[in-house]
Amino acid sequence: MKQLSVSVFLLILLWAAECQSQDWSGKDEYTFMFYNVENYFDSENDSLTNDNEFTFEGDRRWNQGRLNDKTDRIAKVILAAGKWNPPAFVGLCEIENRRVLEFLTNNTSLSKFNYKIIQKDSPDQRGIDVALLFRPDLFRPFDYQAIKVSDPSDPTFKTREILQVSGVLNSCDTIYVFVNHWPSRYGGMMETVKFRKLAAETLKIAVVKVKSKFPGAKIICTGDFNDTPSDESLMNVFGAVETNNPIRSDEMINLSARWMSEAVQTLKNEYTWQVFDQWIVSDGFLSATNCFKFVNAEIFKAPFLLETDSKFGGVKPKRTYVGFKYQEGFSDHLPVLIHFQLQNH
Repeated sequence: MKQLSVSVFLLILLWAAECQSQDWSGKDEYTFMFYNVENYFDSENDSLTNDNEFTFEGDRRWNQGRLNDKTDRIAKVILAAGKWNPPAFVGLCEIENRRVLEFLTNNTSLSKFNYKIIQKDSPDQRGIDVALLFRPDLFRPFDYQAIKVSDPSDPTFKTREILQVSGVLNSCDTIYVFVNHWPSRYGGMMETVKFRKLAAETLKIAVVKVKSKFPGAKIICTGDFNDTPSDESLMNVFGAVETNNPIRSDEMINLSARWMSEAVQTLKNEYTWQVFDQWIVSDGFLSATNCFKFVNAEIFKAPFLLETDSKFGGVKPKRTYVGFKYQEGFSDHLPVLIHFQLQNH
């Protein structure tokens, strides 16, 4: 497989070494990760989806060599985000199919960690899906389902499904994970807001269903919501709050809300940074148990994921393409992480 450039690989090594020299508790601290990997397509044409752009004959001249390079870069990001203790699970979006995930987990430096895959082809017109990679030594799923987001007024409406995975963490506690990629703002924010509200309603129904069966359930909602923590879909429709009220025990808390005041957020639109990639968790998840203890949530802002923004100032995510020019980058989104300690490891 084509390897990363020496300079980028050294940056990743230096970043990991720096993190390990800081306040990091070692083997007992682990990570959950979510990453919008931006157009992770194979190089084959799928006649059932609109993926022509990412073929050799398409506008981006996508080929096996470029797929190899992007695959290796995604693997290196996952390793670096876990500080060489790779995440217990990785939620992903903008992946085309199971083949690219098998390529990622079997043909890169991730292979030694035996990641398993949960993925289902979605009805999205571009053929992009959400997925969950997990380490079976740390997280053992026992159930999963793909939840369809429908528009009652338009039976032709298609978007990514919400992936719900139920599993046992570290053989001692059950967590419920929802991986999301809500409808985009392409076509205008106001013109598309109703679709994100539909996704918010769908997610809320699924979360309430879990809570009604298991009060105090440890629930994690993550993904690219294509809205910020302060937008109506998340605050009013789904009902995520920015601050945990210790008196209440039925809240869903948006751990990402505070990121909106940070200089670098999860993606950039011209001059403006935004927080689309988020973690929203139940009160139960934040309650320390004899299994695990929540530490913090953060945006993974490693320098090698960023580049100088010569047009709009500051920095921006280093993408695979700028327009149609291939530049060997990573994604237009930054990954987001949850750190936690295992109490009985």
